[in-house]
Amino acid sequence: MTTEELLANVRVIEDFPIKGIHFQDVTTLFANPECLKEITNRFVDIYKDKGITKVVGLESRGFVLGSILAERLGAGFVPARKKGKLPGEKISETYNLEYGFDCLEIHVGAINPDDVVLIHDDLLATGGTLAAAIRLVRQFNPKKIYCSTIIDLTACPRSATFPKDLTVDTILKVDVA
Repeated sequence: MTTEELLANVRVIEDFPIKGIHFQDVTTLFANPECLKEITNRFVDIYKDKGITKVVGLESRGFVLGSILAERLGAGFVPARKKGKLPGEKISETYNLEYGFDCLEIHVGAINPDDVVLIHDDLLATGGTLAAAIRLVRQFNPKKIYCSTIIDLTACPRSATFPKDLTVDTILKVDVA
């Protein structure tokens, strides 16, 4: 399956969640078994020899592929949830969005210093959510952190909080804001 075929399976929803946003909906990729297999295989090829021990999936679309990647890589899965969704003791990180603010939380003890972590989300726009996830995971002091997203919105200017030296592996690049 080509990159163009994958892109053709991404549904674009105009003016969601606010006017002017061209929302890239990856759930249409997940609904197509050939697309889901292709994007999974591409990420597994990237990370199969990196020693990944935990995959952190960002709520909520990051849960779908993140859990599949964890299973395929022989790693554990750690959900990074929105504030108030996890019971028990957790660590939090608040961050700004293009259109508001939010908070991510992970259970205390979910990641340890021996872990090699892959943080996965569906989309990279300004990078605010991913930057917050990196700050959150760094609090656990893992050996190494990798990052991946299905789509990179290359026309979006990165947030000032987005690490300049960070490499994010992506499958699809889309040139819209």
